[in-house]
Amino acid sequence: MALKKTFLAICDKCDREVLPHHICAYCGYYNGREIIDVLAKLDKKDKKKRLKEEAVAQAAHGEHKGGEKMSELNPEELSKK
Repeated sequence: MALKKTFLAICDKCDREVLPHHICAYCGYYNGREIIDVLAKLDKKDKKKRLKEEAVAQAAHGEHKGGEKMSELNPEELSKK
């Protein structure tokens, strides 16, 4: 018997590895649409932590609210988050 290698795809929203043609368990998105609202199932502390992680990830990709690109990180805008 031999084991087959598992091929993983990258989630477009959160850049985590997921099985191809499956919903991302971390963010609940599939093919650019939100299928499962994973934040609704989290308690208040975990929800706040998850939102903070997503904001950091979006800042790392150079995106701003609404999907527009940021030319540089502004300390005033970051402190409001």
